[in-house]
Amino acid sequence: MSVRSDLISETPSLLSVTFESTNGFQTAEKIAKLSVLTLVCIGAVELLVGFWTGSLGLRADGVDSLSDSVISLIVWLGLHYSRRRPDARFHFGYHKVESFSALIVSLGTVGLAAFILYHSYQAFLNPTPLNSPMAALITLLACGAVSAYRASQMRGIAKRSGLLSLRANANNSIKDATASFVVFVSVLGSSLGVYSLDAIGGMIISAYIFAVAYVAIRESTLILLDACENPEMVGVLTRALRTVEGVKSIGSIRLRPSGPYLTGIISILVDGGKTISETEELRRKLLDVVSAIIEPVGEISFIFRPEAHS
Repeated sequence: MSVRSDLISETPSLLSVTFESTNGFQTAEKIAKLSVLTLVCIGAVELLVGFWTGSLGLRADGVDSLSDSVISLIVWLGLHYSRRRPDARFHFGYHKVESFSALIVSLGTVGLAAFILYHSYQAFLNPTPLNSPMAALITLLACGAVSAYRASQMRGIAKRSGLLSLRANANNSIKDATASFVVFVSVLGSSLGVYSLDAIGGMIISAYIFAVAYVAIRESTLILLDACENPEMVGVLTRALRTVEGVKSIGSIRLRPSGPYLTGIISILVDGGKTISETEELRRKLLDVVSAIIEPVGEISFIFRPEAHS
């Protein structure tokens, strides 16, 4: 969710905002699905070459990639179901499935990091030379480049759509690419005679995974608990809504995230003599202002309170 820099200089309709958001979900689904296939291929190649060369770092990177493919699958499922319409059971829709899937993704990466850390430490205590280190180095460079390219694609789409789970998935791909290059350095050092560097590379990967998981767990948990960490948006909305003709004052603005959208209830103080038709016209104007500031916007409810006369 973001505040537009131009604020209300060009007011879009709710239809256009919804259309753009839907397209964002569809594009995100496609890139998440493609990410699954890419990571499975990368993981399989890294594991095969890792066992052949005896590189623990390369095997750890392969396990990391395969686990990330499962994470991408969860993200894809979350994006797919979060677009479902509200029904008799879920009156407010399935938007939070996206945030919930991001939380599952993050918890999964914690277990992965612990697994890699344990085996890397065991290898550090008993280092061994590698077989065919050149094959391992070429594999790591190629896989790192592919992961970096895919991460760049997902990061751009996540930034435009505001999807937390896709951003978490993009961070995983960035971590995957970084891990490949870290292991490349460790394998290079191992090939030069410092055998313990291969295990150290695995430890560095696990530490980075822990850091990425912490950030994602924190963000997804706050969203699931309806925390809105954007106080400046409330100030911008208050100032903009006060400029609408017919608004006497702003009572309160309560916002909460729902997947990529921001929803809420806004209390407006108005002239008690307004007709139903005039109040509906005012609601439309207010909604246009809100949709121009919040992008993408979810369901916004207005409560109109009559101005008290002394």
